[in-house]
Amino acid sequence: MNVAKRIIATGALGAACAAAVVTSTYGSAAADPAPTTTVADSGPGYAVEDFNYPQADKIEAEQGIVLKRGDGHIVLAECGSEDGLLEIYTRANSMVCFRTTGTSGYLSLEIESVYGAKGASELNADLTLRAPDEDVQEVSVPKDAFTPVGESIDPEGRSHVLVEIRTSV
Repeated sequence: MNVAKRIIATGALGAACAAAVVTSTYGSAAADPAPTTTVADSGPGYAVEDFNYPQADKIEAEQGIVLKRGDGHIVLAECGSEDGLLEIYTRANSMVCFRTTGTSGYLSLEIESVYGAKGASELNADLTLRAPDEDVQEVSVPKDAFTPVGESIDPEGRSHVLVEIRTSV
């Protein structure tokens, strides 16, 4: 008798579940459908790299250097903190240094009154500078060598802004 009760109860439960599925799937035309939410609406968002330089506002306020965007292979470093840094000589900040990593790198920035650069020990650097009248000056800086740039090589001696650094092997 116990087995018969179980069979009847299981059959009744199965019929109730089937009725619930049919009702929720097809429902009545008069009932408003329940709002649905997707997992993406309730889960955390994705981290998307925008390549903007981290803490750029703080660095600009403290040091007067505008760091815009880069690939992470050229980063601001404390001068003298290690050997082989890329050194940028400027009348506004005296010297600004960058650590270079990898086989190539990119950084968009603004450093005023640049007159020289010393290449990093591992990578060559290509610098793009801009004069007040928007004339562009492109200079290659070999590994571990001082190279005059900006006003040092400008026939008129105009102040130049460093706007881009690219490094390569």
